[in-house]
Amino acid sequence: MPPLQPGALQGLRVIEMGQLIAGPFVGKTLGDFGADVIKIEPPGTGDPLRNWRLLQDGTSVWWQVQSRNKRSIALDLRHPEGQAIARQLIAQADVLVENFRPGTMEGWGMDYETLSRDNPGLVMLRISGYGQTGPYRDLPGFGAIGEAMGGLRHLTGEPGQVPVRCGISIGDTLAALHGTIGVLTALHHRNVHGGKGQVIDVALNEAVFNVMESLIPEYSAFGAIREPAGSALPGIAPSNAYRCQDGVVLIAGNGDSIFRRLMQLIGRDDLGNDPGLANNAGRVSRVQELDAAIEAWTRTRSSTEVLAALGEARVPAGRVYTAKDIVEDPHYRARDMILTQTTRDGHQIEVPGVVPKLLGTPGQVRSASPRLGEDTDAVLGELGLDAQAIAQLRESKVVA
Repeated sequence: MPPLQPGALQGLRVIEMGQLIAGPFVGKTLGDFGADVIKIEPPGTGDPLRNWRLLQDGTSVWWQVQSRNKRSIALDLRHPEGQAIARQLIAQADVLVENFRPGTMEGWGMDYETLSRDNPGLVMLRISGYGQTGPYRDLPGFGAIGEAMGGLRHLTGEPGQVPVRCGISIGDTLAALHGTIGVLTALHHRNVHGGKGQVIDVALNEAVFNVMESLIPEYSAFGAIREPAGSALPGIAPSNAYRCQDGVVLIAGNGDSIFRRLMQLIGRDDLGNDPGLANNAGRVSRVQELDAAIEAWTRTRSSTEVLAALGEARVPAGRVYTAKDIVEDPHYRARDMILTQTTRDGHQIEVPGVVPKLLGTPGQVRSASPRLGEDTDAVLGELGLDAQAIAQLRESKVVA
């Protein structure tokens, strides 16, 4: 691991009160770039993500990615003393991240109006299923539901079949990325325009909806409802998955000059020189003919042969990668996208690298994901509590 250096967000303090995916992904992203992220977890159980999917020595390996570069304090927010400690931490923070159901923070006396009295510069990110306002605000919302309501789930899968999910919690992650953008934008405004913080209201369904490209304009202008199209990219051709002797490859031959090079490669200059196929509109009208011609070429070759030939012809193409393919790929390694991290239990585990890549102040993994409450005493000490006061809080089960 390269020597540690100051991150772009060094000096920024973040209090993370969320659980599972959306809120904590924000904390991870800010922490990767040097922010001091203090994660508040419930005593006894901690963040449920600690126990999701595959476990190593009782801890999820997903946790090792999601909570790196954070400190953990086990604090009971249902207890008045726990709420008071949380308010003290927030009063000294730049950013508060929470992804509880709307109204939860207000029930703990931690609405923004109250918190900003002690900390006018506070930036508060609130991620929820449907946002802090509107008729659905009180409904429970998870990423999968946001994907459905945002329009994404309808488009995934084969025509006429039950929609499928993409295999990861993409709705949560999209909400987290929008939330991170909101945090950085609000901090810039605070620092440049007078020092006041603000609330950022991110809804899971809206984060998904925001990346749905031309879905609504097409319906507005033409009454067209975009439908699932399997592995193809509707309205753009040729761009699809094509079968080889030993698997499939994805080929994006939809640029005008790229299309001509692709047709020359597969021995179909008749199509490449056809004036009716010189632009995307013409190719879309004959997409089945083009897909058949391309697959007639790929089916007689191995995926390795196909990709080598396409690379030589400068046609964008790629294999469908598994986890094994990713960790064995030299390009991932060359760009530090596979890092070795030592867990608190001493295990060596490979994890994804830091994105995006800042060349002047790159992100780094500075510390492994913490055990539950591992930093409780240190964080409380920073608030001015002595060992006796901390012991009393532990005795009353306010902290752990």
